Amino acid sequence: MTGTAETEAKEFWDIYKLDVVVIPTNRPISRKDEHDLVFKTAREKYNAVIEEVEKTVAAGRPVLVGTTTVEISELLSRMLKMRNIPHQVLNAKYHQREAEIVAEAGKAGAVTIATNMAGRGTDIKLGEGVKQAGGLAIIGTERHDSRRVDRQLRGRSGRQGDPGSSKFFVSLEDDLMRKFGSERIAKIMDRLG
Repeated sequence: MTGTAETEAKEFWDIYKLDVVVIPTNRPISRKDEHDLVFKTAREKYNAVIEEVEKTVAAGRPVLVGTTTVEISELLSRMLKMRNIPHQVLNAKYHQREAEIVAEAGKAGAVTIATNMAGRGTDIKLGEGVKQAGGLAIIGTERHDSRRVDRQLRGRSGRQGDPGSSKFFVSLEDDLMRKFGSERIAKIMDRLG
């Protein structure tokens, strides 16, 4: 059972001859899924991610930053350290501390950086005052080839009717964007200013 199989229903049928049945959520989803923010360079994108983390933490909300690689999680960790923002990193190097990190991730002002594979399927419990502040904020640092992976990240927030938000930060230098003609988009962005 998974909450993200609907987008892969055709594949389940083609390969396994299995139907996908959508079961409604226990409570309505109140998470706010915001539009992607697109940046010309990865540097601009990562700077914007750090600014968003600062703003969200100042509002008393916890933040989960989803990355696609261990290297990006460590880059963002260094950037947060430079700004003296306390945080935890959950990736393949720190998986033995997963339960401890996840237990703290929903507390007001907590910042957790996690790779897509780390902590999958875990339920982040919201700490005192977090619901009133707006719930868990999800920041994706790029889009994944699979919509399902993006939906899994997004789905860590707004569970059981809790408030929350999700937003993806995308750069024209991201691998996925390069595949889909980011040079043309960059030229258009240059013309628009």
